[in-house]
Amino acid sequence: MKKLILILLIAAFACSSKNEKIAKKADQLFSAEFKGDEPGGAVLIMNGDSIIFEKGYGLADINTKEKITPATLFNTGSITKTFVSNMILLLADQGKVSVNDSLFKYFPDFKNKNIAKEVRIHYMLAHTSGLQDNRRSILDSITLLTAKDQENWNPIEQTDSLSFEPGSRYEYSNPAFNGLALIIEKVTARKWQQVVKENIFKPANMPTSRITDGPYPQDSVAHGYVKVKNLFIKRDYGEEPTFAAAGNGGVWSSVRELANYEMALRNGGFLKKDLVAHSRSIMRYSNRNDGVPPFIGYSWFISETQDSVKIVSHTGTQGGFYADFVSIPQKKFLYVVLCNRSFPRKEFRKSILEMIGVKEIPVPVPK
Repeated sequence: MKKLILILLIAAFACSSKNEKIAKKADQLFSAEFKGDEPGGAVLIMNGDSIIFEKGYGLADINTKEKITPATLFNTGSITKTFVSNMILLLADQGKVSVNDSLFKYFPDFKNKNIAKEVRIHYMLAHTSGLQDNRRSILDSITLLTAKDQENWNPIEQTDSLSFEPGSRYEYSNPAFNGLALIIEKVTARKWQQVVKENIFKPANMPTSRITDGPYPQDSVAHGYVKVKNLFIKRDYGEEPTFAAAGNGGVWSSVRELANYEMALRNGGFLKKDLVAHSRSIMRYSNRNDGVPPFIGYSWFISETQDSVKIVSHTGTQGGFYADFVSIPQKKFLYVVLCNRSFPRKEFRKSILEMIGVKEIPVPVPK
């Protein structure tokens, strides 16, 4: 027994030492990028069930000089799409919607009704719907500054044709997720933001997270900035087109609460584990012909490590906000970074993964 205890203590010490080295290297990486008197970011690394590193860098607001902390709320950009996707799957599990439903069931006023009948929810979840993003040809730049989900979706209903046969190609689609958010509202007869709050935020222990509903939250959140001629200029609601549309990028959260989100997904906290596993598996269509292997689940991007372990991730970019959410469920590893200015996101992900001895095999994303 004493020998077993000694072995366990040695293993625990070795793990603790390794985690401390990762935390030190991560701090050096981000400290070199972000200055204390400029916009910056918050980062969190989880190994197993423990947070081994979390820290804020820079300012949430350059006017008030409020410091960024791991609890600071940022716009998460397209990480929002994973919440919309998970809510659709939760409603499907409750028998209120099916991923095989056509758009026509929820949007019978499509100009070309054949399109509405051909496109299914699962195509939208996997960015293979073929729906054309024609918003900028119909909506002017002023309208786009305040256009919410419905206003961003309306032009899609006026399209005459698809860009390609559903399932045959990948084409990232923001308006598809505006449409999916509206489907949540049609099914529940409630604002989708409130439905997500009650069914995902609450069970996942995300009490301060919120979702844009028109004007974005202005209290207790970071502002987004872009650097122009050595000056940081605010770039969020009011400056960035489509910022008011929530289904594609309206969730505001902190690195801490996104870690809680990941733990809830792993533990079946609000969605059954088999549904989570399915959503985080590559969707393969027999008519796929865009020349590259498929790499998308239901909203999630799927890649692999050098030893064929699955990496599940999603980035977020909106206005001055940049984010990265990287999970390796099999290794129980999570890396989350939320920033209110641009940074070398791809290179930083590579560096963080190298700290744990992981190399990500690049995914050949079609242009």
